[in-house]
Amino acid sequence: MPIAATAPQPVRSPWPPPEVPTADFAAHVLRHAERLGGHPALVDAASGRTVSYGELAAASQRTAASLAARGFGNGDVLTLYSPNLPEFVSTVVGVAMAGGATTTANPLYTAGELAFQLRDSGARMVVTIPPFLDRATEAAREAGIEAVLGYGDLADGRGAAPARPDAPDDVVLLPYSSGTTGLAKGVELTNRAVVAQLAQLESAFPFTPEDTIMAVAPMYHCMGLIVVASHALAQGATVVTMMRFDFEAFLQAMQDHRVTATIIAPPIALGLARHPAVDDYDLSALRWMGCGAAPLDPRIEEECATRLGSPVGQGYGMTEATATIAAPDVERPETILPGTSGQLLPGVEARVVDPETGADLPPGAEGELLIRGPQLMRGYRGRPDATAATIDADGWLHTGDLGTVDADGRVRITDRLKELIKVKGLQVAPAELENLLRTHPAVADAAVVGVPDERAGEVPKAFVVARAAPDRDEVMAWVAERVAPHKRLRALEVVDEIPKLPSGKVLRRVLRER
Repeated sequence: MPIAATAPQPVRSPWPPPEVPTADFAAHVLRHAERLGGHPALVDAASGRTVSYGELAAASQRTAASLAARGFGNGDVLTLYSPNLPEFVSTVVGVAMAGGATTTANPLYTAGELAFQLRDSGARMVVTIPPFLDRATEAAREAGIEAVLGYGDLADGRGAAPARPDAPDDVVLLPYSSGTTGLAKGVELTNRAVVAQLAQLESAFPFTPEDTIMAVAPMYHCMGLIVVASHALAQGATVVTMMRFDFEAFLQAMQDHRVTATIIAPPIALGLARHPAVDDYDLSALRWMGCGAAPLDPRIEEECATRLGSPVGQGYGMTEATATIAAPDVERPETILPGTSGQLLPGVEARVVDPETGADLPPGAEGELLIRGPQLMRGYRGRPDATAATIDADGWLHTGDLGTVDADGRVRITDRLKELIKVKGLQVAPAELENLLRTHPAVADAAVVGVPDERAGEVPKAFVVARAAPDRDEVMAWVAERVAPHKRLRALEVVDEIPKLPSGKVLRRVLRER
């Protein structure tokens, strides 16, 4: 009798499963606050203003009390429209203490883009800073929201944070992601998922109170808020925040604060590898550097590590998995292979499947990466169909990325099935730009693809079918007025037709090969 073939078993992380605390997100981030009361928690790089752990806990409690006095509580959503500042962290933690969720918005969003997120998330109020107040007010008016506040408005809370029951399955963060396709969707991250992610990260990136971590990755993105700031604070390290990125100011802050670790996006890695100014600064305190948000050319990865004299490794993740799926083992730099994305985090298991048949493939074979772990999202807010298309009935997240996973859990991303364009690590959904282009009077149809760019990784290029003879520069300028800078078209080509399948799906591969 023939022996039935068995499907390959999922690959598991080489690290032991994490011990996930039962505490909620706010309690976990502040778990060392009492012990480290006077120790610096957050430092603003521009001004040197320092917030101790005791002050961070007190500011978070005042925020929670202030929100409660405004009727904000369990299940409510607050939009944070701000660059990296110490108050960003205390606001997110305070919202969590009050039982609500924070949806973070890119501070470069136009009023129209922000209004969409306000409506879609069901936000009750917006918190911003004075330079963004007019834009936030316009967006709030468009979305029907009355409360537009500044950080100072949340500093007047009195008394203890409101008592509430433990709610591990309540949503605490609501970042926006385009997933594998389509327009941006609210990603529901629960207390349980975020704390699980922080526990997983401890194995890959262990910190102590002696460490100083540079928070240059934007905190409206999960990489900046979770992988950098929250993770560092949960281990008692000091976090240096940068409100506005400038390369030489970044180098100066790295030197002045004796930064021991940071996680960056590929454009910064390119600068560290090749910019002449790097040689003018003392970066010798750096123990390691991680890179995420988008793939980094392995040659740049090696150049960067050689120049800095410290390990540099790439990670891999998705907002739908809170942030991180795989990471380099910085404690064992000899295991870091340029061009790979580290190893599966503790508690994560992976399958690689044939994208056509869904059949499981053996370790080392290329296919679509599926992952499962305790840090996965609860789902997309208000979009059950999109949730079901992303996380199947057995709990496997279909990443839309093509790659390999070897028997040791080492991940290599080789291509993608998903349509997203990554500009300096920021997501650009082609569908959003296509929908906008089709409203221009000179455009009958449109498709957008990513094209390679050394500095940004990729940039958006549009192909349009003309309704009337379009002025390319005018159309690109028209789009630029309506979207954030990273979404602006870098090129536009007029074509006779957009190649599509009979179903209407755009054949982007055909356009990329033109």
